[in-house]
Amino acid sequence: MFSILSGAGVGVKLLVTVVFLVALFAIRAAISAALRRRTPASVEEQGQERRRFWVRQAVQVAAFALLVAGVSVIWIDDPSRFTTIAGLVTAGLAVALQRVVTSLAAYVIILRARVFTVGDRITIGGVRGDVVSLGLMQTTVMEMGEPPGAHSGDPEVWVNARQFTGRIVKVTNDKIFDTPVYNYTREFPYLWEEMHFPIGYGADRARAESILLDITRRHTDPIVQQAKPAFERLRERYYVAEQSQLEPRVYLRMTDNWIELSLRFLAPVHGVRALKDAMTRDILPAFEDAKIQIASTTFEIVGLPTVKVETR
Repeated sequence: MFSILSGAGVGVKLLVTVVFLVALFAIRAAISAALRRRTPASVEEQGQERRRFWVRQAVQVAAFALLVAGVSVIWIDDPSRFTTIAGLVTAGLAVALQRVVTSLAAYVIILRARVFTVGDRITIGGVRGDVVSLGLMQTTVMEMGEPPGAHSGDPEVWVNARQFTGRIVKVTNDKIFDTPVYNYTREFPYLWEEMHFPIGYGADRARAESILLDITRRHTDPIVQQAKPAFERLRERYYVAEQSQLEPRVYLRMTDNWIELSLRFLAPVHGVRALKDAMTRDILPAFEDAKIQIASTTFEIVGLPTVKVETR
């Protein structure tokens, strides 16, 4: 194989290299044009889009492999020298491009171990969002906001909910070796959420708990039914404690000023803010009808002492 251009001059090899590169990139561009992305409008089209993405990934890897092999065939005359040159080049790359090699290795691990894929909602390197592209070196994430108490990005995000900020963030793949990777959707696409309601010590606690549970069940019962099969599959693969419950619960906690009712319920990864908004819009009128007031640290001044002013 290495004797195809054996004895040819540098000019000939250079010309063949140029022709080879032009042909390779032309083929790659043609395949990319055929797989041009369009916005999926249905679940079936979303599946087709994922298949197109992985075809594009395979094309990139194949093009890189052909590039290395083709240039080697053109420029290396003696096959016995190939092993020596390959060893020297590999050693040099390992030292000079350590982060690049690590990112390539991380890319293989991401695919092989199914750490995450396109469409998953993850947190990696302090960035949380949906994976929109997975490359050989970098993972592209559509960033989303976080609650104020969970801000971990640098810089911090300004959207105080799990909704997109509009920023596209590129994270090198080698971050999987340095920081934890949180995957919200890979194996169990649900989260346990909490909402907190402080009420006074004189309020009807039983009535408040009943209102919270009734409204929460009305909004989350379909979610719980959908989550049960996924939860069973999760328990088959991992050790999950028996006390993990999918149905909503209310927990009480005494404080110096009020009783805090913590409402715990299951929610899908996507659409948490809309779910909590709908529940809140039902809970507030129900509390008002039951004469249950939300406690707060607001002070009301009802009177002032008499002030006597003397003048000389």
